Amino acid sequence: MNTFAAVWRSRVLSAFTGDRQGRPDWVEQIELGDDAGFFGVGSAAWAVHGGMATLVAGIRALLMQTLHPGAMAGVHDWSRYKEDPLGRLSGTIQWLIGVTFSDTAMAVRESNRVERFHDRVRGTYLDANGVERPYWAGDPELLSWVHVVFTDAFLGSHAIWGGPIPGGADRYVGEWTKAGELIGVPSPPTTEAELRAQLEAFRASGTLKSDERVAEAVRFIRNPGIARGMRPAYRILFGGAVASIPREYRRLLGLRRPWWPAITLTRAVVALVGSILGRSSTSESAARKRLARLGLLPAAGDVRSLG
Repeated sequence: MNTFAAVWRSRVLSAFTGDRQGRPDWVEQIELGDDAGFFGVGSAAWAVHGGMATLVAGIRALLMQTLHPGAMAGVHDWSRYKEDPLGRLSGTIQWLIGVTFSDTAMAVRESNRVERFHDRVRGTYLDANGVERPYWAGDPELLSWVHVVFTDAFLGSHAIWGGPIPGGADRYVGEWTKAGELIGVPSPPTTEAELRAQLEAFRASGTLKSDERVAEAVRFIRNPGIARGMRPAYRILFGGAVASIPREYRRLLGLRRPWWPAITLTRAVVALVGSILGRSSTSESAARKRLARLGLLPAAGDVRSLG
C-alpha cells in the first residue's frame, strides 16, 4: 500500500473506530462470545452496516436528527460534538457495530451503555409552537425519532450507493427493530412502508422545527474540522447526503441539492474509500471468527467493513 493510501486508511479507521488499525478493544470483543448474535452472515443488517454507503448514511442521519427540537436540544445542551466530533462519532459507531456483529450479550451491554448516557440527558426546549417542554433523551418520542431517521438514512443511502439487500428493504427494517427494542423504542417500524409512515407522521404533525440551533448544527456537520487531506472527499459525501434527503426535509434544513452531480461523485468517493480500506476485515471478520469457533461458520471469508 502506498504512503497516501496508508495515511488515508489510518485516518478513516481512526475517525470511525477511534483506532488507526480499526481494532479498538470493542472490536476485539466481537470475536468473543457464546452465540451468533441477533443477526449473522446473510442478514440484511450485516449487508447494510458492513457496506461503504454507511459513510454517507451517518451524515444524512445526523442532519435529519437536528429537525426534532427535543433531540436538537439534547445535542446542544449535552453533546461535546464541537470539541470532540470524532469521539462522538466513534461512540455511536461502537453501538451500531456492536449490536450488528457481536453476540447477544455484548449487544445488550452496548445498548445499556447508551441507555445510561440517556438517563442524564435532560432539560427543556421550545417546540415548533414556541411552548417550553421538558425533554429526556430516553423519552419514547425522541427515541422513536432517532431510530426512524437512523433506519431511513442507512436504508436510503444503501439503496443509492450499496448493493442488494438480502430479503430487501422490509427485511432490513424488520431486523433493525431489535436495535430499537434494545434501547427502548416503542413500536419501531417493521416494514419499509411503516418506516415511511412514521417519518411522515413526525413531519405532518408539525413537530419538526428549523431554527438557529439547527442552522448551527448543519454548519458544523458541513465543516466538522476533520484532517485537511480528508476534507475534499468529505465535502462530496456531505453533498451526496444532502442530495439523498427528500426535498421537504432539505427545505427545513435550509439546504439545497448541490448543482454538481453529487450522487455520481459520491459513488466515486465511496468506491475510492472502499479500495483504500481494502477487503481486509475488522468487526465482520471478528464476528466470522466467533461463528467459526462456535461451529456456526465453516471458515472466515473476505469481507469489507468500516468497523
